[in-house]
Amino acid sequence: MLPIITEEVSTELFSEVFQDVQAWRKNMVQYLKEENPEINTAILEVAKYDEGIDLKAVALGAYLSYKMIENAADAEGVTFEE
Repeated sequence: MLPIITEEVSTELFSEVFQDVQAWRKNMVQYLKEENPEINTAILEVAKYDEGIDLKAVALGAYLSYKMIENAADAEGVTFEE
């Protein structure tokens, strides 16, 4: 079961992201390459799939979702590691 993303978790993340969206997105690419390369590959492949959509916007939304789930899990003390 996924953790609940509270307003506090999302507000904290948004304040971090909106300081410099482009830099945050680039940092998330590097972070996920190390942390969960399969997810990073999936995000980039989906973002490239349709030429009519904005690659960076799709990736940003996916990275935000990933990080919110991760932060919510940390706040609840949930771990997904085996």
